[in-house]
Amino acid sequence: MAGSEAVTVAVRVKPGSSRARVGGRFDGPYGPALVIAVHQPAVDGRATEAARRALAEALGLRPAAVSLRTGAASRDKLFQVDGQGSAIDVRFRHLRDGSAR
Repeated sequence: MAGSEAVTVAVRVKPGSSRARVGGRFDGPYGPALVIAVHQPAVDGRATEAARRALAEALGLRPAAVSLRTGAASRDKLFQVDGQGSAIDVRFRHLRDGSAR
């Protein structure tokens, strides 16, 4: 696919949340991370899978475009996102840091 590139994004997962939500910032071990709250518990990778799918949906991508790079057993994760790198970066920063105006 011409013009596509992979982007690595840092995520902080909050499993077992009463409300599923994608948005907010957490300064974690990989730098500023996007907060993703999911209903699923941190058992058998269920929270990680829910976070992967929530990230894809929030970025307007197919779930197959998002894969876990590191952090399977941690709340702090790195995901690889395949697609238009600059557009993904802009959407990701908006979700993480909110609107500037």
